[in-house]
Amino acid sequence: MAVYHAGSRALQDRVGVREVADHVGRAIGEGIKPVAAAFLELQPLLVLGAAAPETGRVWTSALTGAPGFARATGPHQMSVAGSVRPGDPLTTACATEGTPVGSIAVDPRTRRRMRLNGRLRPTARGFAVTADRVFSNCPKYIQRRESYELLDDRAPGRSQTSGELSTAQRRFVLDEDTFFVATVHDRGVDVSHRGGNPGFVRAASPRELIWRDYPGNSMFLTLGNLAADPRAGLLFLDWTTGTTLQLTGEARTEFGADGERRVRFGVTEVVETPSAIPLRWSAPEYSPANPSPAV
Repeated sequence: MAVYHAGSRALQDRVGVREVADHVGRAIGEGIKPVAAAFLELQPLLVLGAAAPETGRVWTSALTGAPGFARATGPHQMSVAGSVRPGDPLTTACATEGTPVGSIAVDPRTRRRMRLNGRLRPTARGFAVTADRVFSNCPKYIQRRESYELLDDRAPGRSQTSGELSTAQRRFVLDEDTFFVATVHDRGVDVSHRGGNPGFVRAASPRELIWRDYPGNSMFLTLGNLAADPRAGLLFLDWTTGTTLQLTGEARTEFGADGERRVRFGVTEVVETPSAIPLRWSAPEYSPANPSPAV
């Protein structure tokens, strides 16, 4: 299978980075190397993306546990103990054999990240993913957080669902320095990390978010997927309180005359869950690569 599809290739050619993308793409493999397996087993947070079978809407969800809850159980398999919280938009997807999923594990302590995409299989303890693509990315735009606590007494509150962002939720987005985005293509699902100084994402209206697409690894996996299929799911999380904000909708990329890229995301549905994640991280040290948040 080719590393890139036509959507990613078109963007690489437009920006003039095809050769760079070919070089970076050599890091994408089908197997989980020992160094990747060791990294995964140290993480308390895994972000999962998929299309909900009931609606076709794309969502991004957070899974947590003591280190080792997500681990490699073979050269081509990741096993996860547990699943998404009850009522999460991806509950059915995580219980359905063969669901295409994307995942990413980010370690703020070391500013490293690992992505694994494949097909899901429910298990007695949770689920497993047979890997199609496994790779790591550079630490660019990842905020360093030195430590975390796993709070056993923190329980998720009742989720609130709506068709647009409230004033408080728009402020939530504006204050964030990180979010995760899931996109889809006929080859599968991909989950990516986006980071910047607070304000790098703004709510243009209760139904629309805008962010600049900062220069990255030149793969254009996310924007390439959006060029072929505009469906996307976003996950914002409060690294202190554990509150999560999940959004599903459609996105498109806009190119400015100056060559800058902006992504415009139209909100279809919003799910906010207080205290959804039992993790409390230390204050961030913003990445030195972060540009001005002006959009």
